[in-house]
Amino acid sequence: MKIALAVSLLGLTAATLARAADAPDPYLWLEDVSSPRVDAWVKTENTKTLDVLEKDPRFETLNAQALAIAEAKDRIPTPRFIGDAVYNFWQDADHVRGIWRKTDLASYRTDTPAWTTVLDLDQLAKTEKANWVWHGANCRRPDERVCLVSLSDGGEDAVTVREFDLASGQFVKGGFVSPKSKQDVVWNGDDTVVLSRDWGKGTLTTAGYPFVVKTLKRGQKLSAAKEIFRGKPSDTQVSPAALEDAEGHRVVFIQRAVSFFETETYLVKGDKAVKLAIPLKAQIQDLVAGRLLVKLDQDWTAGGTSFNQGSLVSLDLAAVDADPVHLAPTLVYAPGPRASLDQVASTKSNLIVTSYENVRGRASVYTPAANNTWTERKLDLPDNSSIEVVDAQSRGEDAFLSVTSFLIPSSVVLVDTGTGVIATVKTLPAKFDASKDVVDQHEATSKDGTKIPYFVVHPAGMAMDGNNPTVLYAYGGFQVSITPFYSANIGKLWLERGGVFVIANIRGGGEFGPAWHEAGLKTHRQKIYDDFAAVAEALISDKVTSPRRLGIEGGSNGGLLMGVEFTQRPDLWNAVDIQVPLLDMLRFEKIAAGPSWVGEYGTVAKPDEKAFLASISPYNNIKPGVKYPEPLVWTTTKDDRVGPQHARKFAARLGEMGIPYLFYEVTEGGHGSGANLKEKAKTTALELTYFSRKLMD
Repeated sequence: MKIALAVSLLGLTAATLARAADAPDPYLWLEDVSSPRVDAWVKTENTKTLDVLEKDPRFETLNAQALAIAEAKDRIPTPRFIGDAVYNFWQDADHVRGIWRKTDLASYRTDTPAWTTVLDLDQLAKTEKANWVWHGANCRRPDERVCLVSLSDGGEDAVTVREFDLASGQFVKGGFVSPKSKQDVVWNGDDTVVLSRDWGKGTLTTAGYPFVVKTLKRGQKLSAAKEIFRGKPSDTQVSPAALEDAEGHRVVFIQRAVSFFETETYLVKGDKAVKLAIPLKAQIQDLVAGRLLVKLDQDWTAGGTSFNQGSLVSLDLAAVDADPVHLAPTLVYAPGPRASLDQVASTKSNLIVTSYENVRGRASVYTPAANNTWTERKLDLPDNSSIEVVDAQSRGEDAFLSVTSFLIPSSVVLVDTGTGVIATVKTLPAKFDASKDVVDQHEATSKDGTKIPYFVVHPAGMAMDGNNPTVLYAYGGFQVSITPFYSANIGKLWLERGGVFVIANIRGGGEFGPAWHEAGLKTHRQKIYDDFAAVAEALISDKVTSPRRLGIEGGSNGGLLMGVEFTQRPDLWNAVDIQVPLLDMLRFEKIAAGPSWVGEYGTVAKPDEKAFLASISPYNNIKPGVKYPEPLVWTTTKDDRVGPQHARKFAARLGEMGIPYLFYEVTEGGHGSGANLKEKAKTTALELTYFSRKLMD
């Protein structure tokens, strides 16, 4: 009934949708990641777009400003505790691919830390004639002397994993190596790893992720790895994880994602995997003082106690190990009606929990107490900010937190979780003049009456005449929260030039916990699109802006949001920036990692879900004779997550109907805007040039 109603509101019949869904697709050839025909098409499209945007008199300045911001040496170096040192991965004009470097905590706290380079990715790429992009390191506890370093070819999600010795600064000769694959590798002691990867034919899910987990001992070839768990090809993916606390408690577990949001958890015991009786919508977060922390995305009753979704609970690891079925959790954190749990991280003896109340960041330190209970100490941090854990010290009580908001430059603070003492360690120099700007938070009323919060960053005393160039951003999916953040690019390239920036906290995200996300799942997804349109209509009604001066942007799932708003409400905007998007929702399950997102979007295998997907699929709902704004659609060739296919086909369909558009494809960068700072800066400059042309001229 609900699907039939949604279809009738769009003026389409189910039969019409079925014919549209089953019609031949003339642009299937663009689903080849690379071929002479595809490469030629991309080159032609890029040339046309760059001829427009790069020749705009503003582009050169915007590109120079974006590059200066990206390569600035006064950026905050993101810290990570490894052993007794502070590590950082850094890129600038002199280190295009980047360097992995270290210093000590005392030096890091100074204005000019004394860095020592541990691994030079530019030199490594040159020596090995490879296009290496840094994807992080997993260091073995408790000594943290050797690490499993992940390197990607051009920014893909698929990585090569190699063992690296921090003391010698060299890859370990004869050490662990796992060739290119989408994979997860974790330590299980000094000389054993547990890994899921492409083991050969029949070992990847339909989404292209591994579902077979094996153990590998030092000195063994991959072919000698011993299987300990096997999921199913229909799973989203199966991956190992490992935690070890300062007291030596260790747990290795396997997460079998039967759907994107439902996971079975298994404890690894020797060569066996034993199922843990936690809910499907629950995730192990951390381990401290022998207590396992579990985040709940569904209600759970266990050990005679009931817990609401969105809560954080703890389990005694020894009890879990003895009996993984009959569990007795205790409460650590429970959210209020307009609050949500965000991050969980442990130090040597304490736990840091960050959360949001009405999209405003909060942080607390929780300390283990008797009978598996916890005491809480709230941290005194700035209001109206986003607060995130950067890293926590496994050997001590220190933790780095970031504090960021729209107009105040971001800071890194050092928290002593034992005493609660907070010290600001790094503050980003102001990258734009924010003295004339203010931030307001408002609420729009969506079609079903739900109140949707949104932030407006604008000049103080702005004339409410509907003539303000405004960019509206949202994501709306996968329980991802969009919270306040300091953006030098938005500030310098947009706000300083008189623009207005808006973030909409629409449903589908996690701003108010699991229920806020679940409200827009699958065939209920139109609520998300109605929320976004409601915010736009509020901005127009309040005369902040007008359709002539309103532009929108979003990437990935947010790119789908842009595509839907482009086709459903072309009357509301004059610019639509569609970034690395999903757009063909009738074939998303056949492209890149698409099958893994059935839990979010639904599947064409079910008639009601197929009908709904057909009703909202941007690629299938472009209509001739409709006045659309000219969109900017961009993607990357190396995106092995969403894939470039959606953006290409959408642009080709627009061209077929004679609808003006701009298309741009970055060669590298994975699911992002480029593989290095220059590429990312150029993409940013192209976007801001586009918005300037559409909204400021």
